Amino acid sequence: MAVTDVSFTGAGGVVLHGTVLAPASGTTGRPAMVMLQGAGNRDVQELRPAAEAFARRGIVTLLYSKRTVGYSLFHRDYGVLADDALAGLQLLRSRPDVDRARLGLWAQSEGAFVAPLAANRSTDVKFLITVGAAMMTPATQSSWNLGQRLRHADVSGSMVRALEVTSVRWTVEAGLFPEAGFDPFPAWERVDVPVLAQWGELDRAVPPADSGRLIRQALDRGANSHYTIRFVPAVAHNLHATDDDGFDRIVDLPAGYGDYEASWVEALAGGPPPGTSVGPAPTQSAPAVDLSPSPWHVFLAAHPVVLMVILLGLAAYPVTAAARRVGGARGAPPTRGPARLLAATGLVATPGSLLYVLFVLASGGNLIGPVVLGRPVPWLALQCLAVVTVLATAATAVAWRRHRRDLGRVEHVRLALLVAGGLAFLPWAVVWGLVVP
Repeated sequence: MAVTDVSFTGAGGVVLHGTVLAPASGTTGRPAMVMLQGAGNRDVQELRPAAEAFARRGIVTLLYSKRTVGYSLFHRDYGVLADDALAGLQLLRSRPDVDRARLGLWAQSEGAFVAPLAANRSTDVKFLITVGAAMMTPATQSSWNLGQRLRHADVSGSMVRALEVTSVRWTVEAGLFPEAGFDPFPAWERVDVPVLAQWGELDRAVPPADSGRLIRQALDRGANSHYTIRFVPAVAHNLHATDDDGFDRIVDLPAGYGDYEASWVEALAGGPPPGTSVGPAPTQSAPAVDLSPSPWHVFLAAHPVVLMVILLGLAAYPVTAAARRVGGARGAPPTRGPARLLAATGLVATPGSLLYVLFVLASGGNLIGPVVLGRPVPWLALQCLAVVTVLATAATAVAWRRHRRDLGRVEHVRLALLVAGGLAFLPWAVVWGLVVP
């Protein structure tokens, strides 16, 4: 096998670095393809075993590290990534050992959002191979993946909805989810080159049966009959072997990996293939969740305002208490007990729940902590704090009313802010599932 380090210029003049893997012999007229990674700036070497398998079977492959300029956790543009892929394709096209009539793109996961865009921009793309393509918006796909992983960890109850629905809606509203509403259907509808779309039977990142059905619909609608829909038994999202029912991510390739793809590409020399399906569609454990606006959608849109009311209202009590002590004030107000409890528990439960949700989202649902009674221990602790916060709000309001004649103006203002924060906390906690079983 011949291995060559290369560099090429992508969209916007960004220099990208990669590796070309080619069969050891100097035979010309080889099929070739650019390999596109999934989401994130993972080490491109994750694709190296697959690229080597293809090279051993006569296909020239290009791996390259994804751009870091213009691509991050909170920003990305699939159109820019498509132009990067086409720049890599031009590099392969210039090689003397490559058959330009069999030059294509291989795309995994998020890369399958990018590949159809690239194919529609250049006639140099002669075929597409996808692995684990999601035929839904990235937000919906992320929601489905989170739900799968939580249920696999034996999580049940309100946290499942909080993560797979509320948290995804919240990140979209907050502008933290790049390309959240990207619809892949129109791009697939315009693809007019042969397509090999593949999913693992144990794909837990995207709904394989739904995605396969929808890609078929898009290609049919665009009058492209040259596609193969393939479901591969007993492998994970990336078509690799799995030791955990598809929920792990290991580098081991199953026996015969690359055989089907290589024979499919070789057959393109005889003309476009007829449409076909390989393997039965796997049974999905759950459908994708509907992320369309709900009665709470307006509340989520106003989330920053509600959060500010909660935090400022609750924080005002200990801050003014410290000011009173500095000013030499003596004596404790009769409402101090429940008020202190409300401020303490609310100021822990509110930011604590958001930080925990963000942590789980950042880990892709893989790091949640030990599970007890169907809830991760951190979430269970936050739910207990939330219940205490609600009860302390009621107790503070009652104590305030009972002792209203004994309190000065400043104390009334402190308690008004505190109770307002506690009252705003209740619907916020309901939306996030903190006071729901």
